[in-house]
Amino acid sequence: MAESKARTVAENRRARFDYFLEDVVEAGLQLTGTEIKALRDGRANIAESYAAVEGREIVLINADIPPYKQANRFNHEARRPRKLLLHRRQIDRMIGAVQRDGRTIVPVRLYINEAGRAKIEIALAKGKKLHDKREATAERDWQRDKARLMKDLG
Repeated sequence: MAESKARTVAENRRARFDYFLEDVVEAGLQLTGTEIKALRDGRANIAESYAAVEGREIVLINADIPPYKQANRFNHEARRPRKLLLHRRQIDRMIGAVQRDGRTIVPVRLYINEAGRAKIEIALAKGKKLHDKREATAERDWQRDKARLMKDLG
């Protein structure tokens, strides 16, 4: 989903290691003025964040958007819950997957799209077991070693 003019602000690289990512969806974020200014400065962290179901809405929890430097007393709270903007059908499908199948909604990437809007890619995820993580690490190491051997030989 990465467009050519989209600028990534924050990425959750740990999500691919800890979860099997299944259904990736682009969502909008309900932000205040100082939050979008801080994002345009390129300051955010979604590493420890997750999305939770509250009623019939999905909310991004624990995403860190630090206060905007030039704002005064009207600044925002850094780790407040932020509502995700999705279509009703997408919300219902995600809520069903969380309640029925025990999936987790994980933020993958936070970016500013070409229109200047803040968007977040969220994914329905299934947690990996320890042996799955070991397997992924072994595969990554093998790919690295294979690339090094190919470079040395050819």
